[in-house]
Amino acid sequence: MGATLKNGFMSGLNVTWALSKIIFPITVIVMMLRYTPLFPMFMSWLEPVMKFLGLPGEAAVPLVLGNLLNLYAGIGAIVSFDFTVKEVFILAIMLSFSHNLIIESAVASKVGVNFWIIVGVRVFLAVLSAVLISLFWQGGGEMAQYGLISNEGPAPSGWMEITMTAFETAILSIVQLAAIVIPLMIGIQWMRDTKWLDWMSRKLAPATRVIGVQPNASTTLVAGLTIGLAYGAGLMIQAVQEDGVSKKDMYLVLIFLVTCHAVVEDTLVFIPLGIPVWPLLLIRLTAAIALTALVAYIWRRMEKNKTIDSVREDVPT
Repeated sequence: MGATLKNGFMSGLNVTWALSKIIFPITVIVMMLRYTPLFPMFMSWLEPVMKFLGLPGEAAVPLVLGNLLNLYAGIGAIVSFDFTVKEVFILAIMLSFSHNLIIESAVASKVGVNFWIIVGVRVFLAVLSAVLISLFWQGGGEMAQYGLISNEGPAPSGWMEITMTAFETAILSIVQLAAIVIPLMIGIQWMRDTKWLDWMSRKLAPATRVIGVQPNASTTLVAGLTIGLAYGAGLMIQAVQEDGVSKKDMYLVLIFLVTCHAVVEDTLVFIPLGIPVWPLLLIRLTAAIALTALVAYIWRRMEKNKTIDSVREDVPT
């Protein structure tokens, strides 16, 4: 147990350090750019598109950074602005569906799934969820409180004060992230050392029928759910090769995972932003199950029709 704690703690520190190299500079740069004359002009150009999603113009910054870089870059940008709880929730659900778009979608394509299908599914779900939440959730109008980061008080004046505020915000963001990541990595290390992932794969195998895939795809499913697409890529590719997962099942599993992967990490990291995280998790799980089951149903119907047509062609007239 001591080795597990040590390895998990060191892994958590390494992950926190790696993520801080993204969050710190992005938070500082974005906060400083807010006070330049060009920033309001740029935001006004994007405001009509953001308004369609129920967001202000400046919300484009975390969306762009989160999609082109990763989830933590988006979070670093979020804490640089004053958003309402509803706006942060919309950003969180959009970034949950669609973050690190290029790298993670490229990883998914390595196991035989078309790159553009993955990108299309993720962007479509992000936009659809934002529109639906904007239309049907009437609450969340209060200003979001980012944990240790305070939105109260007068705006900083002068570049020295702006710089100090930006550095303080960035440091507090990293401290809060470390409080989530280090225990999380200890937990993941424990799951690896105790072979809990293997046990979970066996237990989850019968449940894969719900989304229309065979039990031999359970290892790939567990890897993506717990570790994520990018971090679990090697394990996922290995599982595909060793477990003989079919092309159909691989498509269905990846459709599920691009909708809902790394469910623990990607949910917990939003806690410091002051939003309800259980609805975030439930929306992702529900969307993943519903979408994958729908695709599986359509796929079965197409296979059935193809079989019927083949039989008809073989019958002599």
